Amino acid sequence: MGTGPRDARCSPPPGRGARGGGGRAAAMPTEEELDIRLQQATRRRLAKFDELRGKVTQAREFWDAVVITAADQKQQLAYEQQLSEKLKRKELPLGVHYHVFVDPPGPKIGNGGSTLHVLQCLEEMYGDTWTSLTIILIHSGGYSQRLPNASALGKIFTALPFGDPIYQMLELKLAMYIDFPAHMNPGILITCADDIELYSIGATEVIMFDKPGFTALAHPSDLVIGTTHGVFVLDSSGISEKELEYRSCHHFLHKPSIEKMHQSGAVCIRRNCSQSNSSGEHSDLKMDYEYVYTDSLFYIDHNIAKQLLIFFKQLDTLCCEIDAYGDFLQALGPGATEDYTKNTDNVTKEGSQLVEVRQKLFSFLKGTSLNVIVLNNSRFYHIGTTQEYLFHFTSESKLKSELGLLSKAFSIFPDKTENSDISACIIQSILDSRCDIAPASVIEYSRLGPEVSVGANSIVSGCCISAKADVPPNTFVSSLSVRINEKVMYVSVVLGIEDNLKKNVTLLSDIHFLQLFGVNLLQCLDLWDLRISDQLFSGDKTSLGLWSIRIFPVCSTLNDSISVSLKMLSAVQNKSAFKLGSWKLLSIEEMLFYKDVEYMLKFRQQIYEEITLKRQKEKSDL
Repeated sequence: MGTGPRDARCSPPPGRGARGGGGRAAAMPTEEELDIRLQQATRRRLAKFDELRGKVTQAREFWDAVVITAADQKQQLAYEQQLSEKLKRKELPLGVHYHVFVDPPGPKIGNGGSTLHVLQCLEEMYGDTWTSLTIILIHSGGYSQRLPNASALGKIFTALPFGDPIYQMLELKLAMYIDFPAHMNPGILITCADDIELYSIGATEVIMFDKPGFTALAHPSDLVIGTTHGVFVLDSSGISEKELEYRSCHHFLHKPSIEKMHQSGAVCIRRNCSQSNSSGEHSDLKMDYEYVYTDSLFYIDHNIAKQLLIFFKQLDTLCCEIDAYGDFLQALGPGATEDYTKNTDNVTKEGSQLVEVRQKLFSFLKGTSLNVIVLNNSRFYHIGTTQEYLFHFTSESKLKSELGLLSKAFSIFPDKTENSDISACIIQSILDSRCDIAPASVIEYSRLGPEVSVGANSIVSGCCISAKADVPPNTFVSSLSVRINEKVMYVSVVLGIEDNLKKNVTLLSDIHFLQLFGVNLLQCLDLWDLRISDQLFSGDKTSLGLWSIRIFPVCSTLNDSISVSLKMLSAVQNKSAFKLGSWKLLSIEEMLFYKDVEYMLKFRQQIYEEITLKRQKEKSDL
């Protein structure tokens, strides 16, 4: 399920130089000083957002509209139900328009196509008045195959281990951008659901989104990070190395090679810089430090938004995936060329229409300016994979200290000793004091009994386990409520943390290339007495993988669901038979289709109420 953990994009050391090493070196903070500044700035923004939760906001105090995208109507319903619950519990600012816009049916259109569709939805909903609004658009339309505990209810509703009530990614993103609406011309801020931008600027400085065209935030990153993100080639004039700089972008590179970064003049160099060794200890060894400026979110003014809407209407229909970053931003700036339109190396799935649409988009946007707000004291985090999720929540990561993430957040789990300090992370869960949770694991929205043990580096989400059960190390377990033939049932997904849900084969004869729990899938099917056929997979029969294979039993209770799925896993690990033929089996793909959001939220609410009552009782007993 993805690659290894990716920490913050590395901030360059003190005295960062200009592009190509040409600028003067200013006195920038050390890593330790930056840590403190980011903590202080982040806590201030969180406190400011907390003051607005449950209150009606004033003009320019908050967004006029918050828009979240969804991939289909099932996802749209799930998002709307969760937003409704949050507003009832006064966890969000009030007096704001909250919308969930679903992508049109048919082929996937990517976050770029989704952006264009949202513009059309806004015009249809608000008429001419939409051009006077400040809007935040959060792309959350994916199925979170690399972090499947977010698949059912959405990445933007991923729980975070802090806050009272618990913050989810939605609240965190709104808090981190809390200063933006007051200094923004009417327009749209476009961001994704699984990244976090933390930054520090001077006490008298503000981030202004007031220029025509596109305006993007830029963060200093090492060159390896640059190969997997967008990289800005900035104009070299006017460099002062302040915390906050307003710059123009010559052109934008999308997931470039290190060689390409050097050739394009994107690489900045700090000469003779003190370095830290692999253990983090300071060294007096002087050497050059190379870095680039990478992307995160961007803003478009309403003039550009209207032009993009015209472009979308001229297309008539969009039948390919467009990337809001790679396909919009690469067309911008005086140095932009049409070369990228035919480069499909970084494209997940190339549609026959893609090159043609890219070329039209390039012609349409050519000459448009790309303004860049350089945040020299910033860090960018991504929490989109199981490895990143575990790393940031259970290790001593910088994000943990900057956000004040807790080991036990809004949970009942009595410490076994006064000095208990495990690195596990417990989020809105009720755990018996006798259950055993190994370090480096995350438990969220779950109820675990006295004879339950969870191995290291595991994720347990939405589970109720009262009977004796052992969750092995490196295991992912998540339970879903599903409604089949008007009856509520339960299914539990059990996977290995390293299993790749995005890997597919096209032929049944090739499924031996797939692995489950690190074991050849054919061996697993043999142990479970399941036969290979087209009926073993749901959905598109030309795309066969762990996402679409029907191997997860449907049960009448949450407890039974977990028990059966763990027996499946035990059979694989012990090379023993466990027949699945007597159960109705679903794929993860089908679980999301049949999911019953109401029951999943009801289960979470029951845990919430029990924790609240216990806390109130403890408070009254003092």
